[in-house]
Amino acid sequence: MSLDFDVTRVISLNVGLPRTVNFRGQAVTTGIFKEPVKGRIKLRRLNLDGDKQADLTVHGGPDKALYAYPAEHYDYWKKRLPNMKLPLGMFGENLTTEGLLEDQVNIGDVFRIGSSEVVVTQPRMPCYKLGVKFGRMDIVRQFMESKLTGIYFRVLKEGEVGAGDEIELISRDENNVTVKDIVRLVTGEGSIATLRRAVHIESLAEGWRQEFLEQLAQKDEIG
Repeated sequence: MSLDFDVTRVISLNVGLPRTVNFRGQAVTTGIFKEPVKGRIKLRRLNLDGDKQADLTVHGGPDKALYAYPAEHYDYWKKRLPNMKLPLGMFGENLTTEGLLEDQVNIGDVFRIGSSEVVVTQPRMPCYKLGVKFGRMDIVRQFMESKLTGIYFRVLKEGEVGAGDEIELISRDENNVTVKDIVRLVTGEGSIATLRRAVHIESLAEGWRQEFLEQLAQKDEIG
């Protein structure tokens, strides 16, 4: 499916530093609280200026330097969570985007955003801190069931980004495995053909590659 570049852009640029909040009687430090900012911000190899992750063992790093979440998904969540306020940045995304959807974007696709260049590396797998942000732990399950995961990027070229920037496709990965395909593989709904293509994607986060190689080895033993 081709992308409609007339409407592929950044709607909101969101950043935030780690903060400690009280959740069910426990102190939790998290960087998931992002706020929209005006102007242009430097995108560096590991994050945007003014943005950091709290637990680098599961968040951040080169393969999770930038997180985008489609604005289109907010309508879905407003219907699911009618009594909750859902400002842009609610899902902890750095970029709230328009026209950049998980079933259209391939792992390994390279984009230009502002003066930066980024490559798609993986979908987001939510942790309990999404529940902390929403004040309800069932959101973690709902998030996975929705398959509306958003998209992680690695930074290939540092630059400045801002709300309103076009998201321009530079190159398309020839393995043709979408972000949503990866989610399906994780949930056991993907095909072995997709699994075989996925392990050949150069830009796929290494943790995913190893997991898929193990899955292939098991299937080959059974088959």
